[in-house]
Amino acid sequence: MTAACLPLRVATRRNGARDGELMLVSPSGLRWTPAGRGVATLQTLLDGWDALAPQLARRSQELDAAAWAGTSVFEANQCMAPLPRAYQWADASVYRNHARLIYQWRQEPIPPRYEDEPLVYQGGSDVMLGPEEPVAAVDEAHLIDLEAEIAVITKDVPMGTDAAQAVDLIALVVLLNDVSLRGLIPGELAKGFGFYQSKPATSFAPIAVTPDALGSAWKDCMLDLPVRIEINGERFGEPHANSEVVFNFAQIIAHLARTRSLAAGSIVGAGTISNADAAAGSACITEARVRAQLDGMPEERLPPYLRRGDRVRIFARAPDGGMPFGAIDQRVEIVGGGR
Repeated sequence: MTAACLPLRVATRRNGARDGELMLVSPSGLRWTPAGRGVATLQTLLDGWDALAPQLARRSQELDAAAWAGTSVFEANQCMAPLPRAYQWADASVYRNHARLIYQWRQEPIPPRYEDEPLVYQGGSDVMLGPEEPVAAVDEAHLIDLEAEIAVITKDVPMGTDAAQAVDLIALVVLLNDVSLRGLIPGELAKGFGFYQSKPATSFAPIAVTPDALGSAWKDCMLDLPVRIEINGERFGEPHANSEVVFNFAQIIAHLARTRSLAAGSIVGAGTISNADAAAGSACITEARVRAQLDGMPEERLPPYLRRGDRVRIFARAPDGGMPFGAIDQRVEIVGGGR
């Protein structure tokens, strides 16, 4: 097996340690087995990717041939985030429609050169949440919003890497919920120094997948599947992740590496998935509210922000109905003195 052919699916099992235990996951997402003593965690795998990933991919193929006999049933509630803590979490905004609607909400013009170079901010990476851990907020008055996104986890990326080189430096693809507290964003941005309190911990679907394992669902360095968002069991949106994008992941990584290197284990996001077609719905509540306002909906009928006990479910849907990353399935908890 060459480095160019690595069909691999991994997850991190909760075992009492900070970084959990790395698991190999079957193509169906129904079975798992430990990755092994030499690859205890996902960061270990990423640090030694060129040597370790081909070994694990061969082992996965052997398990495929044996129908994963003797392995365990995969349960998402046993999982942490694939990388429970990461060296870096850098998030871009590459969906034109999302930028159009969000900057309208902020009552600001879209930044100059939006089409020329990616917009990127650096988020908190010290605490990443697993697929069924709650969205914990201090107060509903902070206006809790979800944001469904696709991201990649990189190998080591040297400074000066261009987009053509960056294609081969993507190790894994992940699905996430980049929670925002919309009520805190305007005040923070008004200070001219970016997000902090308005961006709490990010939640991840359980399974991280190599581009090779995605097959035709990885196209032009983007996930080529719709992502479904449900709130309290009702469809909220199902935008396509490879539609109406300004930049792909290789281009985002090249932008990040212009003046600095990225360590193996850096998570790079593409921003909130968004399609101009209203029938696709939305991947964040604020976007849906702006759309409704443009249609003349009164304030009292706009989609509400998340409240205590609300359930959020996010998953990518393959043509065969499968979910390559598994699902994010979490409830909102209010942990402070707010409502």
